[in-house]
Amino acid sequence: MSDDILLVARSGAVAELTLNRPDVMNALNHALVTRLTAVMQDLNADDTLRAIILTGAGRAFCAGVDLRELSQDPDALDRMKWHGGDSLFDVIRSSPHPMIAAVNGVAVTGGLELAMMSDFMIAADGARFADTHARVGITPSWGMTQVLPRLIGVNRARQMSLTGEFIDAAKACDWGLVNEVTPADGLMPRARALAGQIAETDRVTMGRLRGLINVGLNTGLDDGLAQEAALFDDHIAGVSQAQVGENRARVTERGRAIAGQKGTQE
Repeated sequence: MSDDILLVARSGAVAELTLNRPDVMNALNHALVTRLTAVMQDLNADDTLRAIILTGAGRAFCAGVDLRELSQDPDALDRMKWHGGDSLFDVIRSSPHPMIAAVNGVAVTGGLELAMMSDFMIAADGARFADTHARVGITPSWGMTQVLPRLIGVNRARQMSLTGEFIDAAKACDWGLVNEVTPADGLMPRARALAGQIAETDRVTMGRLRGLINVGLNTGLDDGLAQEAALFDDHIAGVSQAQVGENRARVTERGRAIAGQKGTQE
């Protein structure tokens, strides 16, 4: 596989973006966020494009922000643009092209937020989802507190965010986080089929329908996102790099323990 941290493929009116840092479960570092933002800006300006598929290489969709980089680089947080104008969040949210997140493995914290930026998600049967912001000690800034409750309901969102507990693909589908669950080898064919159907629709009408859906969803959402962004800025100013490193080690150990338990049960 290419050493490129983001693989970009094009088939007709559909673009496929693959996060390609499989050795670190496609964790989002400054370079990957910057590259994905720039690619999305280019795609947003492409009138020949009709749909985008976002997925991950290897066994993960995205494990969230690269906590190793945050713990080792004191300037990493300052260099990562989280919200406002040309941030990745706003570039994806403002895209004229529908995006399907094809969640092939774990989607955790910032990785889950990234998947939730899409118009909808489908998942492989081995995918798992979690919000570990509270465990890591970083306030969300890509919409977790506002988008997740709108997708799965307030109490279920509280359960995920306050506990950091993982849910599997079947439960994610039952809760409404993902639309469909497929076998792993059927995930990309299904995503391509759905993207192809989008590409066949009338561009103007599809855009109007999508816009009207978003208008309904955004009633009150922008204020919530602004409050989340303000709290993030206030919180992150006092975050210790050493503490992030310690929290990362605990989260990693917890993930290994959960994986070990799952392997024993199987």
